[in-house]
Amino acid sequence: MCQHFVRDFRAWFASFLLIAGFAPALSASAESNFALPAGITLMGREDGIRSSIGVTRTGTSIPCLITPSDLDPFTAKHRILVVAGVDGDPDTVRAALEAWGNAGDEDEIALSLVPCVRPDETGTGQPDPLAFPPGGPAYNDPDNDVAHYLWRWIGMHAPDEVMVVASARRPGAESLVAALASHPPCDTGTIPARIVAPRELARAIEESVPGEVSPARREFRRRVGRSPIEVATELAAVYGRQLDAVHYIPALAVAGRMRWGELSGETVALQESEALGLPFLSGEKSSLPSRRINGSVVSGHLVFAELARRTGDAAWIDLVRIAADTGFDEGGRPRESMPFHNEMSDAVFMGCAILAEAGALSGEQDYFAHCLRHLRFIEKLCLREDGLYRHSPLDETAWGRGNGFPALGMALSLSALPEESPEHDAFLASYRAHLSALREHQDPTGAWHQVIDHEESYREFTCTCMITFAIVRGMRRGWLDREEWQPVVDRAWTAIQSRIGPGGSLVDVCTGTGKQRSLRDYFDRTAILGRDDRGGAMALLVSTELAYWERERNP
Repeated sequence: MCQHFVRDFRAWFASFLLIAGFAPALSASAESNFALPAGITLMGREDGIRSSIGVTRTGTSIPCLITPSDLDPFTAKHRILVVAGVDGDPDTVRAALEAWGNAGDEDEIALSLVPCVRPDETGTGQPDPLAFPPGGPAYNDPDNDVAHYLWRWIGMHAPDEVMVVASARRPGAESLVAALASHPPCDTGTIPARIVAPRELARAIEESVPGEVSPARREFRRRVGRSPIEVATELAAVYGRQLDAVHYIPALAVAGRMRWGELSGETVALQESEALGLPFLSGEKSSLPSRRINGSVVSGHLVFAELARRTGDAAWIDLVRIAADTGFDEGGRPRESMPFHNEMSDAVFMGCAILAEAGALSGEQDYFAHCLRHLRFIEKLCLREDGLYRHSPLDETAWGRGNGFPALGMALSLSALPEESPEHDAFLASYRAHLSALREHQDPTGAWHQVIDHEESYREFTCTCMITFAIVRGMRRGWLDREEWQPVVDRAWTAIQSRIGPGGSLVDVCTGTGKQRSLRDYFDRTAILGRDDRGGAMALLVSTELAYWERERNP
């Protein structure tokens, strides 16, 4: 009896979403049950935007519905978020969906909806209640990841009010309401919340009186109201201040802080960066320790290319070349590819950019030829037919940062390759094709996802920064049409700004990730909330790139 009820409910739920113009990526078993039960007729909304807040352990999307007003940070409308199914009660889900279908586009109200928080458990009885705020690693806690998805999505959605639909004062609903009032999700701010009975929901929405903007919304607006140089200034106070060893993360942060120093007129940034590099220049410390060399170490030498350009001291070029020369044998002949690639798409950045910089700084053409050879080698391993990169041949998943690395790597390589060279032409074609494929998967909020082509995966910070940097660099250099790509950047920058809080705190930075064996493995990578050196480095790069772009457009 229970199994038949769950099957019928899921069929009804999926059918409503189709009628409402909302067809999330469901598991294969759910797709076979699309049928609207007799006697249920529901209207969709033309202004509805379908998306997802997360994914269950069985791979079912956790859907959401938003309106265009939700994407306007400064809308005057009172933004109400309705959350249903927290305790697996199908009556709450029906009430929420019917309220959405019957609601008009009110002048003062913007309604958004998470209609079924627990699609796999709805109608199965009373599952264990969710606890808020959730503990443990975000998105990598099988017993609690649904709570993490909901909690962090609410924090970045930042509504003015949350209505939790519950047929009784159930523990999960009460926990969410209490937590929103006392614990700022994603460190944005608290949010007024209340429990509403299913039969009272339509009236509660209708009678809602627009009031104060929530603390979460005020902080969201503060964040997205900052200019690129203001964001970079906040980041430079935290990141880019150490280079204990040469790896790409601290190296890019130091390079980003030098860029900020030039933009802001703070010459101390360059002086301090030189001081960080001097132990490697003098030989006091080895920049390329033989026992610990890998792609991160090789690409970390990009910081010395930045120092060479900014100081005019050719001595830094030798450090760039010793890293690039790992791609050649003892006789000076190019290897099949740069070493240490580990068959991962990351290697487009790890290997190509340092070769291009070595060629540009030294004037030796062999570096350019090997730069293209390495790109083609990784493309054969990792480039999918749809234009996205699988992270490695081990699995087809298009990991977020596994696509951010090629986008960033090609943009940096193009910046150093001679424009009249065949290598530049080849890179430009690959770069444009990759960005065009990525553009198709940008989330309505502007971010890109932890798995690029799976909207149910979380909206990931670093890949959004890296892809946006690549696009802005392309507009600055004339590789991309400005009118075509500026709206993409505008949406992405809003997503990036909103995820950079006070003191360099960041939202949803995917932890370090080697090649994984399945889509589920990439879904389950922990997302960091707080300070993170990798995220800070990528944020400094994109914020300064946008600041340069603004300065060039408005001298």
